[in-house]
Amino acid sequence: MNDHPHSHDEHERGRPNPAETPVDAGSQALAEALRSSFAIIKVVMVLLVIAFLASGFFQVGPQERAIVLRFGKPVGTGANALLGPGLHWSLPYPIDEYQKVSVTGLQQVRSTACWYATTDVQEAAGTEPPPGPSLNPAVDGYAISADNNIIHTRAWLYYRIEDPVTYVFGFTNVTRLIQDTLNTTLLATAAQFKVDDILTRNVSGFQDAVTRRVTQLLEKENLGIVVDHCTVQSIPPRYLKTAFDNVLRAEITRSKVLNDAKSYAFQVTSKAMADSRSITNDAETARARYVKEVNSHAANFEKILESPGYKENPQLFVQERLNDTLSALTNAEKWVLPPVNGKSQEVRLLLNRLPPEPKTAETTTP
Repeated sequence: MNDHPHSHDEHERGRPNPAETPVDAGSQALAEALRSSFAIIKVVMVLLVIAFLASGFFQVGPQERAIVLRFGKPVGTGANALLGPGLHWSLPYPIDEYQKVSVTGLQQVRSTACWYATTDVQEAAGTEPPPGPSLNPAVDGYAISADNNIIHTRAWLYYRIEDPVTYVFGFTNVTRLIQDTLNTTLLATAAQFKVDDILTRNVSGFQDAVTRRVTQLLEKENLGIVVDHCTVQSIPPRYLKTAFDNVLRAEITRSKVLNDAKSYAFQVTSKAMADSRSITNDAETARARYVKEVNSHAANFEKILESPGYKENPQLFVQERLNDTLSALTNAEKWVLPPVNGKSQEVRLLLNRLPPEPKTAETTTP
């Protein structure tokens, strides 16, 4: 049926082999470029994967703890959720993320509700706006004291994080909650103190009261923190500064006068007490000496009464003792009057009839 049985074979034999088909230089260069690009892409992808996994490493400082969050939830519970100091790894973001919390350093929060309108930059540069004729409640914060006076007061609260898990996950914004508690505490505590106590007389007492109240309120909230200390600063309204300065100077003068008076009273009292003790000691010494002398005389008299001469003739003994005593007064004239009409014997002495004449130049011998 086929008139040309060999025509197909001849045609097949005449077709060129694809493997032996020549390729032009442009196609060959393009193929080699594609192969090189695919190799570079593979290397780059491997490096990107390594870099992605390496981004999960993070360092925790010696005063820090870290919490790993996986899809927004902490990995682990309680103390097991905390990572200590050192190098750690977690799955990179957005699978995992970590949050560092300082556990030994002091955290600080400053109140904002009771201070006049200013900024930290203005305070540091000394460019605060001058006070107006009165307080502007729209922008100026203030507190009212127990005696209905207006003051500006602010506080710095320093605290440490005791429970990082509670501190991070217990509330949405712990810092804002602490700040609001501090503002409320300042307002409530200022209403219990008089303006003079807050500004001058009992500054430390007001600060201690603020610290106690804010500590109690924060402990009730269970924020996972421990209050370290609180510093309070209070000033009168700026537009009344001159009047308050005058009052302060008067208070200082009053205190100085009172202190001087107390010091003088103490000196006078101390001197009087010292003089009193000296007089008392002298009197006690004299009393002891006199008692000793009296006891000595009494003992001598007792010996005289017990002596044989006195017992044999008391009158003669007395006369002899009297003569011995009078003989000691060699320059005195003496008369012994005997007893008359029941009277006792009298002894009269004339020590010097005339006072001595003063010496003059004429009577003085060269």
